[in-house]
Amino acid sequence: MSRLVGVVWVSWAVVWLSVSADVANADGLSFADVPDVAEIEFVPAKNEDTVPEHFRLKPHRFEASSEFLRESGSLRTISVTFPSPMETSVPENNTVYGEYFQPAGAGPFPGVVVLHILGGEFPLSQTVASSLARAKVAALFIKMPYYGERRSKESPRRMISRNPRETAEGMTQAVLDIRRAGAWLAARPEVDQQRLGVTGISLGGIMSALSAAGEPRFRKVAIYLGGGKLGENLWSMEHRDAETFRTEWLKAGESRESFLKALEPVDPATHGRLLKDRDVLMVNAKTDEIIPHAATMALWDSIGTKPELVWLDAGHITAAAYLPGEMVRLQKFFTAWK
Repeated sequence: MSRLVGVVWVSWAVVWLSVSADVANADGLSFADVPDVAEIEFVPAKNEDTVPEHFRLKPHRFEASSEFLRESGSLRTISVTFPSPMETSVPENNTVYGEYFQPAGAGPFPGVVVLHILGGEFPLSQTVASSLARAKVAALFIKMPYYGERRSKESPRRMISRNPRETAEGMTQAVLDIRRAGAWLAARPEVDQQRLGVTGISLGGIMSALSAAGEPRFRKVAIYLGGGKLGENLWSMEHRDAETFRTEWLKAGESRESFLKALEPVDPATHGRLLKDRDVLMVNAKTDEIIPHAATMALWDSIGTKPELVWLDAGHITAAAYLPGEMVRLQKFFTAWK
């Protein structure tokens, strides 16, 4: 299912890129310099005590490396790597890989962290980041734990696992990685550190909500096809893979209750109240077969301030048909600041 979702969404992303490419001549355009190596200082937010304890980070410095990839009109793309704040037993997973989509000009521009879908089809996220950058929003796309270069041929570990405790660990690491990604953006001279946000689709949407709860400086949060009550949704899902992991879990002497408890710390609805002072946009599908209506409403209700909620007349897969219009919505959302 996740592979089909990825193929459909990426197909639409390719179409979007083909009709929206910036063909302006780059003559006369300038870009702020991105050094090959930079030391980034992470300073906890002033209200760090409101952050769930497992998402907190102490003051520290980390080194980030960058390498020029390409330039097209008013957009430059640069690879970015930095160490994860959480060290795991899989060496490859301990480095975070990303791509910075940099708008031309001195700024200051809003800055947004862009997250990918469950299947790991990165072109979709790259399309979102490119679209934002062409609207003068600096966008840093990052790969979450155990995806892309972070996946080892020697290890079966994945961010989303049949074992809910492994899933919780992977999602926690992702939040910490995203916090460092936000610090990297905030350190850029062309980025306004008072205008930071995060967005993603599907798994990326879930992680956008969760990472915003973990990073108070993300003032704008655009959640696409995301929701809450993860444990209940996964446990009740009617799918052969779900039946397999439920059977394995019960045979190991566990229970439905222990399954829900393991995922509660990384459920966006658990921490939704922390987004009540943010500008939140939720876009969901009316007939979503992956994120049901109840999961959407669980997250929406948990925030408590009735954030904007847009319903697309589609399912999780067919929502891809709305991609062109949603790129425009995202551009407007991240360029409009009070």
